[in-house]
Amino acid sequence: MTDRLQYGTTAKVFHWLIVALLLIQYPIGWLMPDVHRGMTPGDAMTWHISIGVVILALIVLRLVWRLTHPVAPESSLAPWQRLTSEAAHWLLYLLVLATTISGWLFASFRGWSISFFFVTPLPMLASESSTAIRAINHWHQKFEWALLILIGLHVAAALAHVFVFRNRVMQRMLPG
Repeated sequence: MTDRLQYGTTAKVFHWLIVALLLIQYPIGWLMPDVHRGMTPGDAMTWHISIGVVILALIVLRLVWRLTHPVAPESSLAPWQRLTSEAAHWLLYLLVLATTISGWLFASFRGWSISFFFVTPLPMLASESSTAIRAINHWHQKFEWALLILIGLHVAAALAHVFVFRNRVMQRMLPG
């Protein structure tokens, strides 16, 4: 175990960059037109997938950083709070990974040639497959809803630490 009690600047930057990008990503995903057979991706889809790839890269870097720079659990928390906090954090990593990869797979199964922010083509993760499109779209939507619910619970828990428990748990991830 580590004796580091606070998240460092790098962990905080990863965390808040991912938060900011998810705040942009969800509205783009919900406001872009529905995808139908035979359609080609528009600008909104290019933005959505490009931002998703950035989120994917950041969450992988954040995960590597967390594994190589662990922070001790908050000692003031009850054991059940430490356990649920740890489980929620790992589930957040898993859901961000699953959501971003399934979205990229969706574009690949559709055979879309997507450019990264309109500059360079992204590699296809799979070949075009009309049978896989429906399944991966289903899972992408399930992952995004599960992620959104877990984010809501995460934010609610952070606010509970500020306003109900009145401890300094949230300060561990705040800038400064």
